[in-house]
Amino acid sequence: MSTLATHLIDPSVDHLIQAAPAESCSSDLAASPWTFDSVPGYGPGSSMGDVIPSGAPRQGELPAEYRDASDADLDQRIRAAKATLGDRVVVLGHFYQREEVVQHADYVGDSFQLANAALEHPNAEAIVFCGVHFMAETADLLSTPDQAVILPNLAAGCSMADMADIDQVEDCWEQLEDALGPLDQAGPDGRVPVIPVTYMNSSAAIKGFVGRHGGIVCTSSNAETVLEWAFERGQRVLFFPDQHLGRNTAKAMGVPLEQMPMWNPRQPLGGSSAAQLVDSRVILWHGFCSVHRRFTVAQIDQARAEHPDVRVIVHPECPMEVVDAADEAGSTDYIRRAIAGATEPATFAIGTEINLVRRLAAQFPQHEIFCLDPVVCPCSTMYRIHPGYLAWVLEELVAGRVVNQISVASDVADPARVALERMLAAKPRA
Repeated sequence: MSTLATHLIDPSVDHLIQAAPAESCSSDLAASPWTFDSVPGYGPGSSMGDVIPSGAPRQGELPAEYRDASDADLDQRIRAAKATLGDRVVVLGHFYQREEVVQHADYVGDSFQLANAALEHPNAEAIVFCGVHFMAETADLLSTPDQAVILPNLAAGCSMADMADIDQVEDCWEQLEDALGPLDQAGPDGRVPVIPVTYMNSSAAIKGFVGRHGGIVCTSSNAETVLEWAFERGQRVLFFPDQHLGRNTAKAMGVPLEQMPMWNPRQPLGGSSAAQLVDSRVILWHGFCSVHRRFTVAQIDQARAEHPDVRVIVHPECPMEVVDAADEAGSTDYIRRAIAGATEPATFAIGTEINLVRRLAAQFPQHEIFCLDPVVCPCSTMYRIHPGYLAWVLEELVAGRVVNQISVASDVADPARVALERMLAAKPRA
């Protein structure tokens, strides 16, 4: 179940940045996100150095009345619009959203929880998804045909999702077939040579590819369950786009590292030999999350030196060395539940996005909770969702207009929906 939003106000990352810009990864973070709407790129933050595809969605200019409004005015306008719309709209907010946005969400959760939340409101006319583009696409795939899914800022993409485009994945599949034989023919053990598994952080086109080829979508909550499902049906798994989640999950399941070659889409056979691919169990795509790649073993060592009793919990999108050095690794919801379940005051060092860490610190003041990375560097694209955009899309709905609607074409949607339904059936372990 998704987490019903609680309206606990906490100073958000952008306020912290304005108070101490020298401590952030970019002083440009203090600017409003619409400053960057006309500039190609992911915007300031952790993924600002990643190369954005030329065809990535761009956001048009936000009307001046929203750009010039005060925080208090935007807050009041959002609340008024939601009150007017009532059950006609449901607002979903990802854990990584800034607090000024999260406080208006009807449901807050990780990608798996919010995918379920999109299913739970078939009577709402509109789903406003405060997250990033692939999440809104997923909501459109799972919602009813007469529901409109809205992304407040079209520039809120995902650099990880962009690291595996459909042309690259189709080419990879063809090369694997050359190396391994027909990929749709089962061997003596009843399993096909490869089952494709895509992380939720991928485009609808990639999810559609997976659905067409007998594969499945996973989240960080149910990755192990999904890999078990895939190994029952395939001799190998092609896992994309996040190498770290794939490697960490498979390693914990006992797959040797030497049987997890990396697929670099810019090299023939992904940079491996045909023999390595034949011997593989999991083929990892050369992708990553720029937020979680920032965490290091040195940061964990420092946390332990300064806090001998610290409990270190990191997200499985972190590099393997970081996951191995931590006490625990788990999804954003796992991290939240681990802290909520601690009965005695404790010290937690968390390796995930700063907005979530700050929110947890405010919600559980009995604990000392801090981010492993001392530099404030939020997810660049999650950061693009601002109360100004949320007020705009909601007030447009009040006026009877749908803006920033996300729609997935039926030829992609049908197979993608199959892969997502398999994901929803693969329940995470308790």
